Amino acid sequence: MLELHDMCRSFSGKQVLHDVSFTADRGQLTGFVGGNGAGKTTTMRIILGVLAADSGTIVLDGSPLTSTSRSRFGYMPAERGLYPKMKIAEQITYLTRLHGFSKDEAISRAERLLESLGLADRMKDPLETLSTGNQQRVQIAAALVHDPDVLILDEPFSGLDPLAVDQILAVLTERAEAGSVVLFSSHQLDVVERLCNDLVIIGDGRILDSGDREDLRRRHGTLRYELTSETDLTWVRSRPGVEVDEAAPAKVLFRAEPPAAQSLLAEAVQRGTVQSFRPVLPNLSEIFREFTADKTQQESPV
Repeated sequence: MLELHDMCRSFSGKQVLHDVSFTADRGQLTGFVGGNGAGKTTTMRIILGVLAADSGTIVLDGSPLTSTSRSRFGYMPAERGLYPKMKIAEQITYLTRLHGFSKDEAISRAERLLESLGLADRMKDPLETLSTGNQQRVQIAAALVHDPDVLILDEPFSGLDPLAVDQILAVLTERAEAGSVVLFSSHQLDVVERLCNDLVIIGDGRILDSGDREDLRRRHGTLRYELTSETDLTWVRSRPGVEVDEAAPAKVLFRAEPPAAQSLLAEAVQRGTVQSFRPVLPNLSEIFREFTADKTQQESPV
C-alpha cells in the first residue's frame, strides 16, 4: 500500500498542496482525478522524488520511501519524453537495458510489451511516424519495462480511442493483479469511473474525497429515484414533496425524501403495474460538479 500523509507544497510563497492524504492499494487501479491545476502532477512528482514536499510523509508497505524503493517505480509523464527519431523497439530495449537487464532479455521484454500494447507491426518504425495515440502507448511501454512495483501514470488515456483504452487497461490490470500499486491521474471522469474501483478526488490542492467508487456514489447521493410503470406517470409532477428531473409517460426520474418516495411508490402500485423502482446514484462527473458548485458558492461575495 502507498500512503500519503499531510503532504504540503508551496511555489514562490503560494501553497499549492494542502495536507494531501490518501492511500493507493496493491491490486487495484486507483484513479486520481481533478481539473487542470488541481495538484495532480505536483503530488505525483513528490511521490516519485522529483519534487520535495515542504512537509508530510510518504509510506510504502509501512516503510518510508527511499531511493532504493523508488528505483522500482514506473512513471509515465503527461509530457512525452522519448526520442522521436529512434525506432520504438530499439528505444524500449535501450530503456530496459538501463534497468540492468541483459541485451537478449531486454529485446524479449520490449517485444512482448509492445505486442501487448498493439504495436507488433510498428516496432521498427521511428516514434515520430506514429499517431498521437500510438506514441502514448510507447510512452506507457517505457514505464512498464522493468515490471514496476509502483506504477504512476499522468493522463495515460489522453488522445486515445476506445480500442486503445481497452488495450492499455488490460496491461494495467495485469500489472495490478501481479501486486503492484497502480495510480493514474486523469480529467476524463467517465473513463476513470469505468476503469477504477478506488478514486481520489483533488481540487485546489486539497483532497475533496476518496475511497471505493460505490461508497463515494452512496455518500454523495441526492435522494433521487427512477420509477417505471405500465401506466401513465404524468400525475407524479403534482405530488407534494417531489421534484421531477425527467419525465416520460411511463418513466420518471425524481427527487424526494424517503417517506415521500415510498408514498409515491405506494400510489403508483395502486394505479397499475410498477415495472421498476430504484434509487439512482450520481456518477463521478456529477459528484465532481457538486464539489465545484460548493467551491463557487463559497467564493461568491455575500
